[in-house]
Amino acid sequence: MQFPFRHLWLALPFVAQSAVAQPDDAVRLTADDPVVQRLDDLAQLPWIKHSTFTTDTAHHNVHGFPAELIPAWSATVVSERLRVLDDRTPFDLTYNAPVQAYVDLYTIRKRELSSRMLGLAELYFPVFEEALDRHRMPMELKYLAVVESALNPAARSRAGAVGLWQFMLPTGKMYGLDVDSYIDERHDVYLSTDAACKYLKYLHGLYDSWEMALAAYNCGPGNVNKAIRRSGGYKDYWKIYDHLPRETRGYVPAFIAVNYLFAHHADHNLYPVAPTYCAYEVDTLQVCYRLDLQSVAKLTGASYEELQALNPTFKLGVVPDISQPMTIYMPREAAGVFVANEDHFRYAAPAQATPLPPSTATVAAAAPAAAQRTHTVRSGESLGTIARKYGVTVSDLKRWNGLRSDRIHAGQKLKVGRPQGSTSAQQPAPERAAENFAYYTVQPGDTLWNIAQRHPGVTVEDLRRLNADGLRDGLKPGLKLKVAQPRS
Repeated sequence: MQFPFRHLWLALPFVAQSAVAQPDDAVRLTADDPVVQRLDDLAQLPWIKHSTFTTDTAHHNVHGFPAELIPAWSATVVSERLRVLDDRTPFDLTYNAPVQAYVDLYTIRKRELSSRMLGLAELYFPVFEEALDRHRMPMELKYLAVVESALNPAARSRAGAVGLWQFMLPTGKMYGLDVDSYIDERHDVYLSTDAACKYLKYLHGLYDSWEMALAAYNCGPGNVNKAIRRSGGYKDYWKIYDHLPRETRGYVPAFIAVNYLFAHHADHNLYPVAPTYCAYEVDTLQVCYRLDLQSVAKLTGASYEELQALNPTFKLGVVPDISQPMTIYMPREAAGVFVANEDHFRYAAPAQATPLPPSTATVAAAAPAAAQRTHTVRSGESLGTIARKYGVTVSDLKRWNGLRSDRIHAGQKLKVGRPQGSTSAQQPAPERAAENFAYYTVQPGDTLWNIAQRHPGVTVEDLRRLNADGLRDGLKPGLKLKVAQPRS
């Protein structure tokens, strides 16, 4: 990604004071500072660690210029810029030595990673802004994820906090984020962002102060309440500052510094650098069937390591067979191949997938193919889309659920399949042996779904059943498929 103004630093008026004021010794940032650690974790991501865009930020700026030519601004200038920003936000963007220490971290010490975060923001901020707008919360809260995770969805702290919004396990579950052997939804961009909005809204309700809510988000309301008591009852962040846990003391200053960074990065000759596969070259897809990322990598030509890094939600590299759609992220070219061959991934790839743990595999094998399950209707779904998902017919769904019309609503529970123990569920339908067949030659662009649509009374499941052997290598042009014909 090219930025035509990246060399404008040459024209900057260096009448600006020559050096930034040094922070007090008490607020010097060391390698074990949580914000520093998150930045260092970001540097280890595969598409950043192995990027050709790498410089020695201790001695050069991100574009290779000598450090002495990096624009430097006095404390007076930084303070005035924050004052202007403060007039436009519900947050108290105070300037002091701790804030200056984090401004220096982002604009001097970790310049390359700051450019990386500016680039990652192009991917994640639209998601954050949509959620914040929906919850009617300040847009500046999007900067919290920069402090928490350096915009690394795979981030994991030493304390066990996970994802862009760094949820601990109990808090994540409290706000609806599922974690099991296969999936950790704390990594999911959309779900974790919605959960963070709900939690922050709750915390703001406790203290009626966004700074206090940020502190509580980091260390928990219990620790903030202790700091309030020890301070003599103050509910002001800077008055309880000395009574907070060490890592939380830098939390709000870092948040203020990130507000400054995103508003004034160009003044420091910092510009967005889009990491490979993390901005304009990534696509999102939704699947609701079992999928092995190793199979996806093999058949699309993508790197398995990159697919893993893009999809930290799937702990074992496997999308389990779940009842609700899950979002997966792919490089754009791989996504195109995937979409063109989705029937293969849906119906053939699971046979090549990483085996389930023994206990799970045993249960799955023991379950009858027609065992009844329950589907919760999502907004925008119809009987047709649900029938396609499970390989059944609309008339089946209506019969199993006693429906007289095609009308359904979000949140409605639908039975899918015959009840366990049903004779018809355990025995093949008698007419199967007497089926008549025709043959259909697969054309470029065909899917099992559109082939079924061309043949009245035929379902995707019928095509899979009759052509199990032929479909093992995917749905390819020229393949001849058996298609059941209606009985005369």
